Amino acid sequence: MVVVTRIRREVLTLPAARLGADNPLPPLRPLDEVHRIDDRDREEMPRDMARQLGLEPLAGLLPVRVRDGYGRTREPRRVEALVIENDRLRATVLPGLGGRITSLLHLPTGRELLYRNPVFQPANFALNGAWYSGGIEWNIGATGHTTLSCAPLHAARVPAPDGGEMLRLWEWERLRDLPFQVDLWLPEGSDFLYVGARIRNPHERPVATYWWSNIAVPEDVRVLAPAEEAWFFGYERRLRRVPVPSYDGVDRTYPANSPYAADYFYEVPDGRRRWIAALDADGHGLVQTSTDVLRGRKLFVWGAGPGGRRWQQWLTEPGTGGYCEIQAGLARTQLEHVRLEAESEVSWLEAYGPLDAPPGGEWTEAVREAEGRLASALPRTRVEEAYAAWKPCADTEPAQTLAVGSGWGALEVLRADWKLPGTPFPESTLGEAQAPWRELLRTGSLPEPRRVRPPGETLVAPHWRDMLETAPATPHTEYHLGVAQWHAGDRAQAVRSWERALPLAPSLWPLLRCLAVADQEAGHHERAAERYADAFDDLCRERRDDGEVWTAAVAALGREALEALLRARRTAQARAVWDRLLPAVRQRGRFRLLHAELLLAEGSRARARAVFDEDFEVADLREGADVIGRLWARLGDEPLPGRYDFRMRPDPV
Repeated sequence: MVVVTRIRREVLTLPAARLGADNPLPPLRPLDEVHRIDDRDREEMPRDMARQLGLEPLAGLLPVRVRDGYGRTREPRRVEALVIENDRLRATVLPGLGGRITSLLHLPTGRELLYRNPVFQPANFALNGAWYSGGIEWNIGATGHTTLSCAPLHAARVPAPDGGEMLRLWEWERLRDLPFQVDLWLPEGSDFLYVGARIRNPHERPVATYWWSNIAVPEDVRVLAPAEEAWFFGYERRLRRVPVPSYDGVDRTYPANSPYAADYFYEVPDGRRRWIAALDADGHGLVQTSTDVLRGRKLFVWGAGPGGRRWQQWLTEPGTGGYCEIQAGLARTQLEHVRLEAESEVSWLEAYGPLDAPPGGEWTEAVREAEGRLASALPRTRVEEAYAAWKPCADTEPAQTLAVGSGWGALEVLRADWKLPGTPFPESTLGEAQAPWRELLRTGSLPEPRRVRPPGETLVAPHWRDMLETAPATPHTEYHLGVAQWHAGDRAQAVRSWERALPLAPSLWPLLRCLAVADQEAGHHERAAERYADAFDDLCRERRDDGEVWTAAVAALGREALEALLRARRTAQARAVWDRLLPAVRQRGRFRLLHAELLLAEGSRARARAVFDEDFEVADLREGADVIGRLWARLGDEPLPGRYDFRMRPDPV
């Protein structure tokens, strides 16, 4: 009996941490991205690569908010999933968590082709914070993990090129203001999942864009790709060309052989088929291939050092095995962005499936054999034909809605009357977050909040900034205008807007906090500390309860105020902030770390050390951060305990 491709709903129950509320403070500081390089490295690069490394790098996260409200307490939770399967493969997709493929099961053998994380544990790896490991994720926007890592996407059932069904995922990517889509389908009898992807630029100007498909696989593999060289990037922030498979006498295509976390961006020659595979010792594993537009291929490893192992434990459950990532992107490296011309699009097709080939032995022979096996299982011409067949279907309107994403795309379509066939953003998806901006669009005025609460999100694109500049200059409007001006680089005007709003504003703390950030960025740390203290005082007077929204505001502003006051050595004021934090906030790992720093500043070294001895976990510890190690070093000469060791690079010599 032939089993036709079908799409169905499923509910997974996972040990999962709550995402919690987003940080309500607009992210005004420069982007904290670890993937930056020393300018000296540019001298040895190909010209196109050097040019794309400098193409419109993001300065900040606006208009997106930081997601840092999660913790590390996991409880069984229901997660909505969509399953697409034929008689050969079953792909499980999480539309509410970035559209990630969390499982790709080869049915005839019962083999899971991906690293499937048995838990949902957010960690601070996305550009805006919350991210989780495992499966196949779709990274769009800018260097790093997408801001949509833990966000809902739109999903629908769509006719496939072969007359079956496709699962379409789509959203509006807000960092670059671009709509994108991902179409998944399984032809009848196919051992390969096809993925058609498209990014559209509806604007009348070119836009820098970015895409990497990240595939988590078990790390006890050898990774093969058609390359003799790679661009190596470590957390020392140096990018250099190295030979493949070995350099410094070590074969780096075995993930366990790397001592520290690192990226290997393979230099696939022009004209060579684009593919990458991860094969275990028995020669079984997964291969990913694509049309040539998806140029880059990469291996990411955590490394065998204690920091890399600690991160692996942090992201999942102990004893579940480690993973590495094989990846595919639009450029050679993830440090680059590509130019997407005005009113144009870029699209490609990927294929994911099982591969059986001997992984060991001499590199050239192992690659040749794997490439031959791939050619037999899925000829290159078939991938090109599948792409050509999919392209006309990319504009097909969805037949049945399966999940709903955000309302930001609907707002942009409403503003510009864009026609985006295949990816509808209906007005019905507009919600509370978009309501004031819809009113600004309709009336030219930004409405005042109907109740006392932290300010909503700020839109910062030039067209929204223009509308704010011509709207009636209420304190609420001046606050949002200042945020938009700051994002545009007009910091002096942003400060003037915030200062104009202060005399009549019913809530002072959002404005004082923005002015404090401006002071810090200008090097006025004493004045910034004073403004932070005043802002926190005002917030404590204004907060209405200890619900999720106000708790998020107290935690966000309290953290920034403590850090600013400690930097300015205003220990007594820092203690006053600490004492007024909500008890639940003081128990968070981030704040216990800050408390240890406060105790040390007060001269209580033994009590600061006791905080470490009692154990804490900083749920939102940033990738590559060494804040715990630096504070520990100030407390004594003992080695950093393993439970606190997240170092991803060698210690400086």
